[in-house]
Formats: sequence, C-alpha cells, structure tokens
Amino acid sequence: MLMASSTVRRWRWRILGGAAAILLAALALRAFLGPKAPAWTVERQELVQRVVASGRVLAPARIQVGSVVVGRVFRVPVDKGDRVRPGDLLVQLEDREALAAHSQARAQAAQAAARLEQVEVVSVRVTSEALRQAELRLAQAEVKLARQRTLSEAGSVSQSDLDDAIQSRDLAASQVESARIQASAAASGADRRAALAALDQARGAEQAAAARLDQLSIRSPAPGVVTERDVEPGDVVQPGRALLVVARDGPTQLSVLPDEKNLALLRLGQAATASADAFPDRTFPARVAYIAPSVDLARGTVEVKLDVDSPPAFLRPDMTVSVNVETGRDPQAMVLPAGAIRDPGPAPWVLVVRDGKAVRQAVTLGMRGDGTVQVLSGLAPGEAVVTPASPVGPGHRVRTEPAR
Repeated sequence: MLMASSTVRRWRWRILGGAAAILLAALALRAFLGPKAPAWTVERQELVQRVVASGRVLAPARIQVGSVVVGRVFRVPVDKGDRVRPGDLLVQLEDREALAAHSQARAQAAQAAARLEQVEVVSVRVTSEALRQAELRLAQAEVKLARQRTLSEAGSVSQSDLDDAIQSRDLAASQVESARIQASAAASGADRRAALAALDQARGAEQAAAARLDQLSIRSPAPGVVTERDVEPGDVVQPGRALLVVARDGPTQLSVLPDEKNLALLRLGQAATASADAFPDRTFPARVAYIAPSVDLARGTVEVKLDVDSPPAFLRPDMTVSVNVETGRDPQAMVLPAGAIRDPGPAPWVLVVRDGKAVRQAVTLGMRGDGTVQVLSGLAPGEAVVTPASPVGPGHRVRTEPAR
C-alpha cells in the first residue's frame, strides 16, 4: 500500500515536471516569436480622392427693383414665385396726374408742329408766288425791250422810248432778285427758326412727361423669378427702397466653401457630383468653374463655384447642396487605412513587419480616399502594417493577426 502511494507521487511529479517544461518551452517560443498584434495588409485597389463640401445654389443675379420717384402704389400684379419676362409690369403707381400732364404736353407739341407747318407752307408759298410773278414781269420786260430795239433800229421809235424799255427791264430784274431773296428767307428765316425752337421745346416737354409717366410703371428689367415682395397697394414708396427682388434667369451655379487645406487639390474643370439636401437621393453632375483667389480669414475656407449644365427641375435658388469634387483617381493604387499612418505630417511612417520584427518605415503618401490613403513608396503589396493601437514598438518581434 505504501509502495503504491509512493509510485503515484512519483508519477505526479513527473507529470507536473513535464507540464512545466512544456509551459516553459511555450513561453520561450512565444518570447522568440513575439506577441500577436493586429495588422493591416497593404493592398492594391481603386482609389478615388474627393473633396466634400456644402453650400448653396446661386441665383445668377439678384435684381432689386424699386421706384425712382415718390408715389402711391395702385396695384402689384405679381407675387413671390411668379415668373416674369422683360417688360412685365411689377408695380403700378398712381398716374392720373402724369397722364394729364402727358396729354397736355403732347397737345402743345402738336400745336408747335402746326405753327411750323404754317410758317413753312404759307410763307414759302407766298414768297414763291411773288418770285414767280416777278420772273413773269421780267420776261415781259425782256420781250418789250427786244421789240423796242428792233423798232429803234428801224427808226420807228425814239431813243427815249428805248431807254424806258431798258429801265423797265432792269427794274423787273431787280424785283426778281428781291423776290428770290425773300423766298430763300422764308424757308430759313427768323420766323421758321422761332417755330422750330418752339417745336423742339414742346417735344422736349412731351418726352419729359412721357418719361415721368413711364417711371410710374415699374417693369421687370430681365427674365426671372420674383423671390421677394415688400410692397402692397396703398403704400407710399420712396426712391432707393427695394420693392421686389427678381432672381434673373441664367446659368445655374453652386457655391461651396471647402477647407483651405484642400485648395491644392482643386482645379478648374474638375467633375463633381452634387445633391440638394431636400432631395438627397437625386444627384446631378456639376463642374468646377471658379476658385476664389483669396481665403476667408475668419473661417479658413475658399469659395468654389460649380456650373450645372443641366439643372434638375427641383433646384431652386438658395437651396442647400452637398458637393463631391473628384480630384483624383487611380485604379491600381497601393492603399492602407488612414489610421495606419503615424505622424501624418511632413514625415509620415508606419510600423511594418519584416522577418518577424516590427520595423519603422518612412512612407511617401499620395491621394486620400474614404478612410484610406495611397502609399507611393516605402511599402510593397502584401506587407503587414501594425496598427498604432498595438503596444509593439520598432525592433520588437511580433506575430500579426488581421486588424478589426
């Protein structure tokens, strides 16, 4: 019985010793191989770099429509949301007094035109008739003088009769010259100039009355949509006050404010995808058309405008939009999760596993995607990179396991 108990104890010690040896060997192997650490594998895959920003839909132009004269509003035939064309009436001010003044000025202009016609027609006719009669008398005097000369040569009339005929011819010629001067003066004389001046003055007064009347009808200067209305019938308006705002039709643009750190990635002509916050599932294409030359100091942003060549029907001025600008694409980029990069500044590095040891490796980074980053140099596809959360440091032996 004692012998059996001693044997059991010997076997027990042998088992414990063997277990201890195995444990020591396992610990030694673990110490040799190193602890397990989560790691990511360097892979090749398509990488798309985007700049994401939010902003608003720009109205091509906001036209503040107001009055240039003091007046009382008679009617406002448009409301917010109405589409207007150039020349459409927006606000009508009371115009009875202006209409009467315009009618009076128009009548005065007609009267001045009639006076000028009288001067030009009647005076010209009178002087023209006087010239015609003088020319007839001159012709008769020429005929009589020719006859008297013939008779004088034949000795049938005296010299005094011939002298009388010459004198009558000279007088008729003088009368023709005088009538010709009077006819010319009738067409461009003082009476006509006075009549022309009166007509010009009357027409100027008529134009001023018409302009005054036109100022009382406030019309749309361009095609667009009425976005604001701040006037009602009966209001007394003053010059300089905005009564309505018209969003002018034109190319649709988006204005977004990406962070200034993305400025180096943006280029004119880059394609983008946009969506309105009111319709997030309905995207539409856009294109970078403008990059502001300066940065907003208060917000650290830069304004970027994008053209929308085919705007969807639901798009409205001042809508909030989200924009993804594609700034780069590589179908075979060597990528890592962005969290694998340590000191992601001017000298980024990673902890890569080589020959069972963690090695500090400097890397050159390229584009950034959604949670990933492109590695341009320093690593090879398939290499394992230890996560920064692991306690493993450079030079440590390590065994890797997939990071979660």
